Amino acid sequence: MSQQAGEITEGDCVLVGENGAVRVLTLNRPRLRNAIDLELRITLAERIEEAMTDGAVRVIVLTGAGGTFCSGGDISTMRRRPAEETRPRAEAAQRIVRAIWSGPKPVLAAVEGFAFGAGASLALACDQVVAASDAVFNPTFTKVGLAGDLGIFWSLSRRVGPARARRLLMLPRGVKGAEALEMGLADVLAEPGAALETALADAERLAAAPPLALATIKAMLVEGPSDPYEVLAREVDNQIRLFDTDDFAEGVAAFRERRPPVFRGR
Repeated sequence: MSQQAGEITEGDCVLVGENGAVRVLTLNRPRLRNAIDLELRITLAERIEEAMTDGAVRVIVLTGAGGTFCSGGDISTMRRRPAEETRPRAEAAQRIVRAIWSGPKPVLAAVEGFAFGAGASLALACDQVVAASDAVFNPTFTKVGLAGDLGIFWSLSRRVGPARARRLLMLPRGVKGAEALEMGLADVLAEPGAALETALADAERLAAAPPLALATIKAMLVEGPSDPYEVLAREVDNQIRLFDTDDFAEGVAAFRERRPPVFRGR
């Protein structure tokens, strides 16, 4: 399966590829292990936003070039700055995660090599994390005197629990393989070098799933209130809305006719 689109130039910091209804976005700074600088932050946010509004795209996969996902923020571009200079840079990073969380389409991370610091945050912000068995996750923010961004204070504790999240953020260490899967940092393990292939297989299944239902699941999990009775009320509202869709009618008809459904997001 091809992971690159036709219109790619060597200097692109994010490569855009197509696999049917799956859009593959590849962080492309392999010489720096795909470290995130300001240009990459802005470009990646733009590419995710574009994919979320492209009617031909059903699923997004994030991965990294050169055998690694992302080594974190580009420390070579960092220096002490006053707040008025730092805020645009910090908000550019958060724009990436806002695009992932607020968009209606599933986003999968295919992780090889390192997912350190902001790279770990980026992977964990996705709806599913497929990791090579030798990939290493490490929230290394405190090593440069920082606490963390790209949503890690929301995503990490929801994945591993507050006690583990607190320890990993305060005393960062590398976590890989079976431990990452057991802990919840990864959802699926793949053989080394096969994370993207495995993620694409799941992405193809998601691309055939009902888009409106997937969008509702994302919204409920990200935005769902903490009050369980309010959750019940929102579930009713969503089910009522989905019952009156072409996708629901198609799903019922396909079940009765014993054939695979063809969902169109209507």
